[in-house]
Amino acid sequence: MRVATVDIGTNTVLLLVAETTGDGTLVAVEEHATITRLGQGVDKTRTLAADAIARTNACVEAYAEITRRAGAERVAVVGTSAMRDAGGGDVVRTHVKSCFGVDARTISGEEEARLTFAGALSGLDAQRAEGDVVVFDIGGGSTEVVRGEPKTRRTSFAHSYDVGSVRLTERHVKGDPPTDDERAALARAAEGAFASLPELRTETSPIGIAGTMTTLAAVSMRMATYDGARVHGHRMPVTELARVVAELAAVPLAIRKDLPGLEPKRADVIIAGGHIALALLARLGARDVVISDRGVRWGLAEELAAAP
Repeated sequence: MRVATVDIGTNTVLLLVAETTGDGTLVAVEEHATITRLGQGVDKTRTLAADAIARTNACVEAYAEITRRAGAERVAVVGTSAMRDAGGGDVVRTHVKSCFGVDARTISGEEEARLTFAGALSGLDAQRAEGDVVVFDIGGGSTEVVRGEPKTRRTSFAHSYDVGSVRLTERHVKGDPPTDDERAALARAAEGAFASLPELRTETSPIGIAGTMTTLAAVSMRMATYDGARVHGHRMPVTELARVVAELAAVPLAIRKDLPGLEPKRADVIIAGGHIALALLARLGARDVVISDRGVRWGLAEELAAAP
C-alpha cells in the first residue's frame, strides 16, 4: 500500500509518500519540506497573514500533484501549532479539501506529541531500547515533549509547550546578529517554558526531531548538501550543540544564510530554536541528543497504512 501524509506546521510544510514492504515496514517514496512560515506574526495577531496563507496554499497545490503522480491510495493532512492558535485556518483547510479531497485535521498538542513519538523512532536503534525514551519536536510555534516505551509505542507523558523558534524570534530578537541581552532573553524564555516539565530523565539519550535539530546537526557536520540518511541517528553532544548555536549567533544573517548545512529560510529563527533545544536538554539532564529526520508525518503514515 502507498500512503501520503502532509504536516502543515508553523514554519514548514512536510510531505511524505511511503509504501509498505512485505514485512510491513514503511519506505519513503517521496519526501519534501517547504518553508512557508504560515505562523508569520501569529504570536502577535492570532490571525494567519494573507501572504503566509498564499505561500502555504501554493505548497499544498504542489504537494497534491506530487501525491497524485505517486499513486497514493490513502492521504491524511494535519495542521499543528499555527492552525491551532490563529484565525484564518479555514482558508487553508478549504484549499486542502479542494486539492486532496480530504479534510485537513487540526490536531491537539498532545496528539501531535503522540505522532511525533511514533514517527521519530522509525528506523532508529532506539525503537528496540529497553525502558522509556524521551522524544521532542521543536516547531515554529510550539515544542512537543513525549516520553514512552519504544517497543509498544505506549506513552506515559505527552505535552505541548507554547514555545517555538518563530514565536521566540518574533518576541525577543531585533538585532542582527542578536545582542547578548537578546540571547539571554531567549534562554530565559525557553527555561521558563520548561519550568513545569516533570522529571523525565531516562537511561537512553533523548531524541530530537524536526528542522531545528536536523539543521543544527547538518551545520555541525558541515553538510553542503543535506543528507537525511546521515542526519538520522546522528548523536550530538550538548557541548557541540552549544558551540554551533554560539557560532550561528556570532554572525549576521547574511553570512549565516551561506553557512554549510543551514537552509537560508531557516537562518533567522535557528538561534531561537537552538536556545530552546539547550534549555530542554538541560532540564532533561542530557549530555547528548540523538537526531531523528522523521516525525509527525511518519507516525501518521504508520496509522494510515495500518488502518483497515
